[in-house]
Amino acid sequence: MASKQLSDARTDGVLLGQSTTDLVGFYGTTPIVQRSGAAQAAVATSTITTAATTTTPWGFATSTQADAVTAQVVLLRTLTNELRAAAVALGLIKGAA
Repeated sequence: MASKQLSDARTDGVLLGQSTTDLVGFYGTTPIVQRSGAAQAAVATSTITTAATTTTPWGFATSTQADAVTAQVVLLRTLTNELRAAAVALGLIKGAA
């Protein structure tokens, strides 16, 4: 059986969903609207200097620098989890079974 093509070979491409409220799903999942929320915000680029020192237990010049790095890791984890949840909800990846 031949695959059905969604494209009609136009040079401007193919679009699924005209608006964020259109339902889209892949691989037999229930179609959903586009996900949104604060968890999708870009992780801010930190201005932390990473001058290491051997005189502190944090590996940074101060505990404040170590705390700031930890905060960035937490933000990155939140964003990563949101991207994973979106991919699972759309059926782009299966996720843990």
